[in-house]
Amino acid sequence: MINQLKTVMLLGALTGLLLLIGQFLGGTDGLTIALAIALVINVGSYWFSDKIVLAMYSGKLTTKQQQPELHELVEEICKKADLPKPKIYLLPMDIPNAFATGRSPKKAAVACTKGILKILNKHELEGVLAHELAHIKNRDTLISTIAATIAGVISYLAFMARFSAIFGGSRGNDSNAFELLFLAILTPIIAAIIQFAISRSREYIADETGATFLKNGKGLSSALQKLHLTAKHNPLHFGNKATASLFIVNPFTAKGFISLFSTHPPMEERIKRLNALKF
Repeated sequence: MINQLKTVMLLGALTGLLLLIGQFLGGTDGLTIALAIALVINVGSYWFSDKIVLAMYSGKLTTKQQQPELHELVEEICKKADLPKPKIYLLPMDIPNAFATGRSPKKAAVACTKGILKILNKHELEGVLAHELAHIKNRDTLISTIAATIAGVISYLAFMARFSAIFGGSRGNDSNAFELLFLAILTPIIAAIIQFAISRSREYIADETGATFLKNGKGLSSALQKLHLTAKHNPLHFGNKATASLFIVNPFTAKGFISLFSTHPPMEERIKRLNALKF
């Protein structure tokens, strides 16, 4: 409940930041155009992002005959979660990881790498699959799209502000110049931090929801420890970092100041919360 409230507050903060930019720029025409562009881009992503990301990582649709244990685990969890069975894809990667995608529970897919099937036992894999099905149940793809839409508008307006500053948009006023600098440089950074904070909140919720499906968080806790250590020592060196939030653990590295932009919560905190759950 706390993380659900946090998501609402963070979305509200993004919206407030957008309104602040609109107030500074004045007028509604530019804002309307920017909003329309961002909506087109993000609606397109919402409808086709699953196909794009599965193709990006060479995902292959797998049948029950090919992966009987994997399909049976998904079917069992879907019954507990009252979800339709998603399509199941296998990614030809030795790095252990998994993600869920799709615009709705009826149009969803779960993808597992070959590596995760090798490194996890049945109990741990069940925890991971429950986490991914929780993302589907909670419609996290929709929430991510809303956040991306607002952040996209902010980034576009910041670009317009930088363009305006280059060609004298500060109108010769020091105060206006400072405000324009804030708008052009800092607001997209703030928007990105808020957007990634939303992603981290949804990870906590998916952890808890998935554990609730199984009435047990130990399997996921153990799996996360293994996946985190593997990703830390053997990060992914291809693909798009914009897809990091999809995976159950961040397959890319994020250290120092860059960790502010991490799409995942600290692993120690995730494991601590899972181990503290009572059923």
